[in-house]
Amino acid sequence: MQQREIVQGFRIGIPIALGYFAVAFSLGIIAKQAGLTAAMGFVSSFFTRASAGEYGVYTLVAAQSAYVEIVAMCLVVNLRYMLMSAALSQKIAPGTSWLHRVLMACCVTDEIFGVSIARLGYCPPAYTYSAALVSTLFWASGCAAGIVAGGMLPTAIVAALSVALYGMFLAIIMPPARSDRNVLYAVVASFVLSGACSVAPVVGSWSSGTRTIVLTIVISAVVALLKPVKIEEEHGQA
Repeated sequence: MQQREIVQGFRIGIPIALGYFAVAFSLGIIAKQAGLTAAMGFVSSFFTRASAGEYGVYTLVAAQSAYVEIVAMCLVVNLRYMLMSAALSQKIAPGTSWLHRVLMACCVTDEIFGVSIARLGYCPPAYTYSAALVSTLFWASGCAAGIVAGGMLPTAIVAALSVALYGMFLAIIMPPARSDRNVLYAVVASFVLSGACSVAPVVGSWSSGTRTIVLTIVISAVVALLKPVKIEEEHGQA
């Protein structure tokens, strides 16, 4: 059973990994401008795995900012992963050790969270680990490759490759939205409200990470209040 979960995780993680490589490649170009070597870029990307967070880190490194500023920036930009980890904890089978729970939380990215939360029944640790491992290796390798390649590729080509990641994320959220009308309503509301808040007074001046956190809490709270999911329905096939 565990071997099958590992294979499934690797299979679902490969498309994520390919999208990660393209995005991380563009981050590698920024990292090179900040003075990082390929080894530094690989290690930092392996343990960070957040495009906005890494972009901020490399920008602050280039500006020779203090370590405290870099750490504070990463905490604020990546705060949404705390919400994702809390949601993912509801997909972990009772009796799972605290170590597995902590490690699964460390694996969370937008896409790994998406495939883990979309899995029917409980999400086994082996599934999340294998999907995170292959995608993380490609993410870190993409950053290192971007540092080595420097500015060899035109910016337009790198930007075009990066679009694949957004298409992949849509592929993750659309199947649940097609099978559950409540999920579809939540997805549509998130798109509409995210666009509206980006141009709205006051809220539009917030960072994209802050808007994402606030909208996630509000939309999920409203949906949970109006259309709660019964535990036996959610985990009946676990």
